[in-house]
Amino acid sequence: MPNLISIRNLSKTYTVGQSRIHALNGVSLDVAEGEFVTVTGRSGSGKSTLMNIIGCLDTPTSGEYRLNGEDVAGLSEKRLTRIRNREIGFVFQSFNLIGSLSALENVELPLLYRGIERAERRRLALRALGQVGLSGRAEHRPSQMSGGQQQRVAIARAIAAQPPVILADEPTGNLDSGSGEEVMEILRALHRAGRTVVLITHDEKIARSADRMLRLRDGRLAADLRLPGPGAPQPEC
Repeated sequence: MPNLISIRNLSKTYTVGQSRIHALNGVSLDVAEGEFVTVTGRSGSGKSTLMNIIGCLDTPTSGEYRLNGEDVAGLSEKRLTRIRNREIGFVFQSFNLIGSLSALENVELPLLYRGIERAERRRLALRALGQVGLSGRAEHRPSQMSGGQQQRVAIARAIAAQPPVILADEPTGNLDSGSGEEVMEILRALHRAGRTVVLITHDEKIARSADRMLRLRDGRLAADLRLPGPGAPQPEC
């Protein structure tokens, strides 16, 4: 399959006082269309910085980043905003739902910003809620739902417009193990349906449930492992 994400010699440097911090240092990688990739590493390894650049929330200091063939490293903020709205669905550790809105209205909101008409917004939002098993909770507000249900609403919001890339940053971090597994199964189902999923996690078990695991260390790509995926026999220790 063609590469949806292509990164070459990517670096990101921050200046804090008199110090320069190399959050990323010469990272190169490709992610093919339809892959499920996890990014793991210790705190400070650069995984969140990498996620922010892939998601067009930040720009690199140097290097090349192509998303679906387009060099996005030097684009204007207006163009980056358009790419974020149309090409990428975000799922964060904190659900970022608006408490005064129903689940349906939360899922519809990004579609409103895209200028989609009301009837079509409603259709897309209801379909997305159905995909995450929450058709019966469409009119409930976040306070009326469990943490796992709120994260599923957040996933529905991310996928409603059918973006080609889903970026998930510690999506199970605020959930109990049962709810976390439900969220992971939804992400795996999206992958099986053809979506490209890139997931950041500090949890080794979750990191190894994908097709491929990237490990960052001190801003560099330390490992790029192809994995058997969930359900496959694991090698004996």
